[in-house]
Amino acid sequence: MADNSARPLVLTGGTVVLPTGEVPGGQVAVDGRRIAERAPEGAEVLDVRGHWVVPGFVDLHNHGGGGAAFSGGAEAALTAVRTHRAHGTTTLVASTVTDDLDVLARQAGILAELAEQGDIAGVHFEGPFISPCRKGAHSEALLRHPDPAEVRKLVDAARGHAKMVTLATELPGGLDSVRLLAEQGVIAAVGHTDASYEQTVAAIDAGATVATHLFNAMPPIGHRDPGPITALLEDGRVTVELINDGTHLHPAALQLAFHHAGAERVAFITDAMDAAGSADGRYLLGPLEVEVRGGVARLVEGGSIAGSTLTLDRAFRRAVTVDRLPVTDVVRALSANPARLLGMADRIGSLEPGKDADLVLLDADFALKGVMRRGEWVVAPQLP
Repeated sequence: MADNSARPLVLTGGTVVLPTGEVPGGQVAVDGRRIAERAPEGAEVLDVRGHWVVPGFVDLHNHGGGGAAFSGGAEAALTAVRTHRAHGTTTLVASTVTDDLDVLARQAGILAELAEQGDIAGVHFEGPFISPCRKGAHSEALLRHPDPAEVRKLVDAARGHAKMVTLATELPGGLDSVRLLAEQGVIAAVGHTDASYEQTVAAIDAGATVATHLFNAMPPIGHRDPGPITALLEDGRVTVELINDGTHLHPAALQLAFHHAGAERVAFITDAMDAAGSADGRYLLGPLEVEVRGGVARLVEGGSIAGSTLTLDRAFRRAVTVDRLPVTDVVRALSANPARLLGMADRIGSLEPGKDADLVLLDADFALKGVMRRGEWVVAPQLP
């Protein structure tokens, strides 16, 4: 019988980013699908001097890529997964978009199968339990109040693989739904909300722990009406999602979030739609038509920003080269923090012995040069 296991490997000479900091001239040993304590006997040695070795990226919020959406069935979902893996995202939560409850339940069943196969880490329901005042690229006709029974229906449809539900928690049933999700071990995320500061504090106290794409689809900060952003930034129990594509956020807003939340409470996401990794043109986001020009996705009707075409390797490079964030902070936001939120920090999110051999190789300019997932190269190393 043929041996299909990965050959033992040692990456040596690069700058390895560990939870304790940067290690110039470090090494990462891979034995099978896991990171090893030391170089296995007979391991191949790969010289990666002049490169960065960082953990595989973890995306909490992703609607699709490569021309395919997670709402489009199993094959479309796998196309999206492969697209983002090629850009360094070794772990991904598949996000749905507002639709009829029965349609969402069917989508959840399909995505649950992919989660059982290990292709995705779980399901995120973004809508339909969101505010019509802050709907963004969601169909207003399909929005609903967050009735706990209906929230439970979607969670149950994912067969234990529901990871997160985005809610406008100020709506009728919102706080009860947050409590339900917390009891079920599902992340309750505040987003697409018109909540006040006080209403947001109540949601956090009820168990909400994530801000869905902070700043976007919520009221701005006011000096007499601080709104949800202030409540979400100031509370140490909340992790804030940020879309770092240069379109969704002004650089000063990103710096504000890092300053107030700290690197340990930020998770970079893509919020990608199916045009990510694909060409400009017209696409569908749920039932709504989207036009992508210059890599920016907007609704054909109304012009609202409609997700992004971002991939996490671009978010990494921008964070370091444009936003001037420390590499260690960016690694937290792209890997360690989302892994912790998903309850997967024992397996992924850092380059430590015993964890999955998920890693990304970047050159000195932070361009992607290789991707490994579970000990297998997804993108073979491109070295000089």
